[in-house]
Amino acid sequence: MAISTFKRKEIKFILDEDQYNALNSVLGNYMNPDAFCVDGKEYGIYNVYYDTDDNFLIRESLEKPYYKEKIRLRSYYSPAKEDDSVYLEIKKKIGGIVTKRRISLTLGQANAFIFEGEIPDLSNSKKSYIQNQVLNELVVFLKNYPVTPRQYISYQRSAFFGKDDDSFRLTFDRAITQRRFDVSLSKPNYGSQILLPGQYLMEVKIGASMPIWLSQQLAQLGVYKTSFSKYGRAFKSFVTETH
Repeated sequence: MAISTFKRKEIKFILDEDQYNALNSVLGNYMNPDAFCVDGKEYGIYNVYYDTDDNFLIRESLEKPYYKEKIRLRSYYSPAKEDDSVYLEIKKKIGGIVTKRRISLTLGQANAFIFEGEIPDLSNSKKSYIQNQVLNELVVFLKNYPVTPRQYISYQRSAFFGKDDDSFRLTFDRAITQRRFDVSLSKPNYGSQILLPGQYLMEVKIGASMPIWLSQQLAQLGVYKTSFSKYGRAFKSFVTETH
């Protein structure tokens, strides 16, 4: 979770309980748990997605353009306090390649930056040069798009990285929770579920090709890649409910 920037492919799959258990039983042969999966336990991720009043960013994203971008605020605490560390992220997808860049702020700094245009001082942060590069990118984004908090999404995550290649990551998300009201990290975690009970969203995050062992396991289990966006699925549900 300390990574501030990366570039990779993200391939997504939906697993049922049996498929998840079968795959999880062999992961230890090839992968190690993420450092934040203490004693093998999952951890919570809590996000606020920002968009324009007419939901331009998510509507554009759902059209599957060659280039798309989004901005979100992420916390690993819920509810988050004003002095808790959060991450303001800008995520782009260009021709199937995902890049994510982010800066670390307190929740108070993030709100002041987004709502009042108050530029945070990152000079004392680690890798301040990179952080300021990302900050400048976020400043430009916020000038181009007058955004407000539009969507809350949280989930419980188990994460792993390859024993032979630590840039290869595998994550399982469950209990994906969404709401279009009380869209703030300072509010408790609650809302409606995006996936069915017993379902998991698996994301394979790679810089090159998928390992052969994983391709073989997925074929044996009848697991096939899918197009899935948490924000996109939540927005489609919102549109269906309001029309």
